[in-house]
Amino acid sequence: MIDFANTGQPSQLLIKHLLDRPLAWAPGRTVCYGEWKEMSYGQFFQRVQRLAQVLTSLGVQRGDRVGVMELDSHRYLELFFAIPMVGAVLHTINVRLSNEQIHYTMEHAEDRLLFVHTDFRALAAALLPRLPSVHRVVVMSDEAPRPEVPFKTEGGYEELLGQAEASFEFPDFDENTVATLFYTTGTTGDPKGVFFSHRQLVLHTLAAGLMFAAHQQPFGISTEDVYMPLTPMFHAHGWGFPYIATLLGLKQVYPGRYEPERLLQLIVRHKVTVTHCVPTIVQMLLHHPACRDLDLSRWKLLVGGSPLSEGLARQATDRGIRIMGAYGLSETCPVATAAHLQPDMTKWERSEQLGVITRAGLPAPLVRTRVVDPAGEALPPGRANTGELVVQAPWLTRGYFKNPEQSAELWRGGWLHTGDVGYIDEEGYVRITDRLKDVIKIGGEWISSLELENALSRHDAVKEAAVVARPDERWGERPYAEVVLREDKRGKVTAKGLADFLHQFIDQGVLHKRAILMQIRLVDTLPRTSVGKLDKKTIRQHCLGKGEN
Repeated sequence: MIDFANTGQPSQLLIKHLLDRPLAWAPGRTVCYGEWKEMSYGQFFQRVQRLAQVLTSLGVQRGDRVGVMELDSHRYLELFFAIPMVGAVLHTINVRLSNEQIHYTMEHAEDRLLFVHTDFRALAAALLPRLPSVHRVVVMSDEAPRPEVPFKTEGGYEELLGQAEASFEFPDFDENTVATLFYTTGTTGDPKGVFFSHRQLVLHTLAAGLMFAAHQQPFGISTEDVYMPLTPMFHAHGWGFPYIATLLGLKQVYPGRYEPERLLQLIVRHKVTVTHCVPTIVQMLLHHPACRDLDLSRWKLLVGGSPLSEGLARQATDRGIRIMGAYGLSETCPVATAAHLQPDMTKWERSEQLGVITRAGLPAPLVRTRVVDPAGEALPPGRANTGELVVQAPWLTRGYFKNPEQSAELWRGGWLHTGDVGYIDEEGYVRITDRLKDVIKIGGEWISSLELENALSRHDAVKEAAVVARPDERWGERPYAEVVLREDKRGKVTAKGLADFLHQFIDQGVLHKRAILMQIRLVDTLPRTSVGKLDKKTIRQHCLGKGEN
């Protein structure tokens, strides 16, 4: 009989091991920063080792939080690896929040060291006097010479790396050691800290990487792809894709500032084939004049953060782009589901496939999904059985940093509560119909704001639409929509024309009959949150006459 108790210790799941495969298989593949920097994976790893030397020389200890204010760059990717690999915690700071919210996140995290790009030097100068926990600052810049900053620093990033040795023995430690921390914002209250361990990040990378590499319809990822993120790296680790792309040894391109014409130039110059973004970015690029004559038939787009509408999916596929919706939250690391086509669906007509790839999707490997009623009881599949989506997976956040009450609420009943309303259809796909807080309650019945938005998006004049609930004395609530028309359709389509267009979906039973109560307002732009999602809180203020676009 084998004595299993004395057969050795299992290896820990640590972020450093994600580098083993690409360094062995593709050491010559490159990591690029816009048009300025290109280096091989071997050179990248040497810089990670140098950065580890810098971190330890600056006194970074196990468990210390290290804040980062940076553009999407090769430097950020180096920090993604080096900080957790020395045992510290990478705090990716959302620089699009208000100054007070950023201050709260850094104070709450108790950051000890700050890496800051000179683009954010004014922000850092305003915050640092109020952050006694931050003992040291390192400055990063794309300019030579580096601009002066109005605060004390340990020096420039490149100078410090240049002085460090390209060797470092990365330690082993418990895989449950916290590796990353970032803050998610809601409509009320302070931002909440979401944290993940080495084990969780490695498992998310393996499971999501397997899913995207194995399934190729409507698209997948292969080792020959060229990757460029269009989701900020401060947001949910860039959706985890920098780790996935590195593990697979892809050529990677980091764009810096999100300027539409420049992004399109980088896509063409580097022959980018795969990226991920929120619907706003897709809209911005597809409607930019510089996009008009480009061949985008090699481009594959994963869309999340907000639902992918059929109208936008059609615009993309008309250009030859392979596009697909996905679903997740900051709390889920974030990939939970993706809308890959089932085998028989590959033979369907394009119009039928659009109805599938715009769903939230099928669970990723090791993800379990369930829809529950208010009592927490599981509901069977079917559109009539709408409830809150709850999930389980090995990599979901264990809770909110230093917030036990909301952590318990997040995990009540042993499932992570997403706050999203939806159902699981007969084919097993998750369908999100709304956020709990966005459901429109008309005369005691629930109407989905997302279904109304999707119907509006199918009008060929509509660029984008947002629907919220407006208080109503008779009905309790009624739908209120703000709609942005395509530039070439402005002045040719009216709000009444859009309302009339919706009648066909009501007649077909696609929309609830009380969708006819919707008030439609044509606007030039829609407000956005710091990560590019529709800011429905502001839109609600508009419908009450408390704000203007």
